[in-house]
Amino acid sequence: MISKLFSAILGSLRDLAPILLVVLFFQIVVLHQPFPEVGRLLAGLVLVVLGLTFFVYGLEQGLFPIGESMAHAFACKGSVPWLLSFAFALGFGTTVAEPALIAVAGEAARVAAAAGALEDSPAAIGRYATGLRLTVAFSVGLAIVIGVLRIIRGWPIQWLIMGGYVAVVVMTSVAPREIVGIAYDSGGVTTSTITVPLVTALGVGLASSIRGRNPMVDGFGLIAFASLTPIIFVMAYGMVMQ
Repeated sequence: MISKLFSAILGSLRDLAPILLVVLFFQIVVLHQPFPEVGRLLAGLVLVVLGLTFFVYGLEQGLFPIGESMAHAFACKGSVPWLLSFAFALGFGTTVAEPALIAVAGEAARVAAAAGALEDSPAAIGRYATGLRLTVAFSVGLAIVIGVLRIIRGWPIQWLIMGGYVAVVVMTSVAPREIVGIAYDSGGVTTSTITVPLVTALGVGLASSIRGRNPMVDGFGLIAFASLTPIIFVMAYGMVMQ
């Protein structure tokens, strides 16, 4: 276990090396400035490396295996309603707890209040942010259900994706301008630290458990749905709020 953890730390350093080189180049060569509070920066770098290491190691040891095993168990159980219920709950639960979504929803609510789009009070800002988070979480839950149905039925992913983006283009032309940017960002923040590992493990585990399905072809693609449907739903949310 110690050797695996040490290898994970080396892997994190390797992954962070390009970022460090970019920062060093622009700080020293372009800006010609020394780093302020070098000790504090080094301590922060150590924490980042350790945090990334434990996060990735935890995914490999915990979230990926449990996601795949639960998908396999539901496939063996043969109950499609339970499988779809689990898919929706997984998509909703992981998204509503997503730190990036919480940050974007809170910032969007504060900006909307400052622009006069809603009452500038903590209660109104909180309601707007919560409504936005729940809308995105619901849309991701629905997206995972669609993705699971695609794996079960063997539907081609390209037609679903193209249909979704046609809907995005149409809604972009009719949705309030103030919500369009937030909608597109909401689609991006849903595919972050919590959602991606569990949803990916669900898709791969399910495709591996169903006869005639290829994990490489059918197991991936759920994240695409999870980033597409929030755009549609948030623009619809903005239209309703307006």
